[in-house]
Amino acid sequence: MGLARTGSTSGNGSGDIFLAFSTANPHADKEPGPNTIQTVSNERISPLFTATVQATEEAILNALVAGQTMTGIDGHTVIGLPHDKLQRALKKYAR
Repeated sequence: MGLARTGSTSGNGSGDIFLAFSTANPHADKEPGPNTIQTVSNERISPLFTATVQATEEAILNALVAGQTMTGIDGHTVIGLPHDKLQRALKKYAR
């Protein structure tokens, strides 16, 4: 979702890295079951999802701003993103 908020999507070969985690108790799947687990309600875990999306969006923007103009192999030059243009674009789209 953080990628989407910056105008990107993901796909096979995109280079994006996804991280998943579980809030299950240690040994929640221990044999033999049944096992008891404790959970956090949807209402209480939603702020964690929001924070994750915002942190991802911020990391992407930080990476864009940190990029500097550089020249690589065969003289190919990539221009660093001008901060003023980024700020205007973000403001235009209420970001």
